[in-house]
Amino acid sequence: MQPKNAPISVMFLIITCLFITCLLITNIVAGRLVDLGGMVLTADLFLFPVTYIFGDVLTEVYGFRRARITIWLGFAANLFMAVFFMAVVRLPWPEFWEQEPAYLTVLGFAPRLVLASLLAYFVGEFSNAVILSRLKILTSGRWLWTRTIGSTLVGQALDTLIFMSAAFYGLYSAPIFMSMVAVQYGWKVAYEVLATPFTYALVGWLKKREGEVFDNGISYNPFAITVRSSSQ
Repeated sequence: MQPKNAPISVMFLIITCLFITCLLITNIVAGRLVDLGGMVLTADLFLFPVTYIFGDVLTEVYGFRRARITIWLGFAANLFMAVFFMAVVRLPWPEFWEQEPAYLTVLGFAPRLVLASLLAYFVGEFSNAVILSRLKILTSGRWLWTRTIGSTLVGQALDTLIFMSAAFYGLYSAPIFMSMVAVQYGWKVAYEVLATPFTYALVGWLKKREGEVFDNGISYNPFAITVRSSSQ
């Protein structure tokens, strides 16, 4: 069991950096479509579920309050990247620069997509963290798979529905839109299930090294951020 005032560890920082790195990469490659045997996916789906795995690990080992810090850092980094990209693509370019259309295709985020991504991320990640934290208390720390999969079922459902609705609703017919939502959601949940052995191995190793936190009596207010490194 980690003490309440345990300092932020090196492993926590490493996982936080990996979480944010995966998040930013997925937002850059999200516009790339992939055809897998007739099933069309966006390229971010090969990496985005990893952010939920890292989120599960952070909440399970370090507790909700530490995970909350990481979620907000990811939100800030994503927002900064999107705003910077939108500003850069509006700068004038020389006449001999022929790659501008391709550059705009990759980095020219539309405000609607930025808003959709940030809103979906905020609701999905915090829902995932809160549910996993509460289930850990209810199960007395047993049956990790029920927490990782259960929290993912809700978090990814909210993330997928919010993002797809905000970004694409009204652009396609209802049957096509619903099939897109179903494929996205099914892929993310399957990814989490298949990654369960990896999650178990990483969580087990970290608990032996770092201890663990039970979130008894804490506030799940997403805006109650603790900035002191010595507080949980």
